[in-house]
Amino acid sequence: MSENRHRAGFVNIIGNPNVGKSTLMNALVGEKLSIVTAKAQTTRHRIMGIVNGEDYQIVYSDTPGILKPNYRLQKSMMDFVETAIGDADIILYVTDTVETSDKNAEYIEKLKKIECPVILVINKIDISTQEQVSNLMAWWKTQLPQAVIFPASAQERFNLDNIFDAILGHLPVAPAWYDKDVFTDKNLRFFASEIIREKILLNYSQEIPYCCEVAIEEFKEGDERYDISAVIYVMRNSQKGIIIGKGGSALKKVGTQARIDMEDFFQKKVFLRLFVKVDQDWRENKRELKKFGYEY
Repeated sequence: MSENRHRAGFVNIIGNPNVGKSTLMNALVGEKLSIVTAKAQTTRHRIMGIVNGEDYQIVYSDTPGILKPNYRLQKSMMDFVETAIGDADIILYVTDTVETSDKNAEYIEKLKKIECPVILVINKIDISTQEQVSNLMAWWKTQLPQAVIFPASAQERFNLDNIFDAILGHLPVAPAWYDKDVFTDKNLRFFASEIIREKILLNYSQEIPYCCEVAIEEFKEGDERYDISAVIYVMRNSQKGIIIGKGGSALKKVGTQARIDMEDFFQKKVFLRLFVKVDQDWRENKRELKKFGYEY
């Protein structure tokens, strides 16, 4: 492909919680950029992952799972989704073999009216039957007749090559949006905070992960290591006690797991300090949400 046929565009991944959007983006990008857990609302931000070739650039965006907002944080999360629908060159709509097909039907109505190409991925076919997958494909074809539909398993990397080829085929002719050596729009501080938040999601249950936010207070790069200080914000004193655990054991476990993952991601030694503070109103406070990167 000659230089004037270079293709580039924004491929925005949307769908309901827990259908595998983050797993799919990580697989397509080839890097773990989005944290992944079995809990809903793991992804809170819009995260870009950029894949470059000699004659193409694909800018993927992972987005929060679609939900009806109950507080200001969730409204900000849904604003990320709305923006992603509005500025997409291609929509990658992810569903799976488990969820109710008509969940959040208003977004299906939006996709029917959208002008850009829609690629629909039915994920998690590895935990389904061929008959169920065939029925789902037929149902989705009636709902979104303009969409190109792919059964897939992001976890098992099944059918990802065909999805990639379809994306490449629908990319508009355009110059690269980012330098070709860039692979994400987020900085290392962001990934440090997300790695800590992932460990909170994995180690605590019930409401605790949803009441927590992580802020990086210090991020210094030395010759041999990163020195990182982070604050875990919770909403109540009782939650602070749970996060810390008896004798600090729970917080130490989170810190150890996060440090190991950071060292793997940054390819450098990490010295990590964690603190816990109470901020009762952070999920509703516009200034706090702006500080955490949810509002602009």
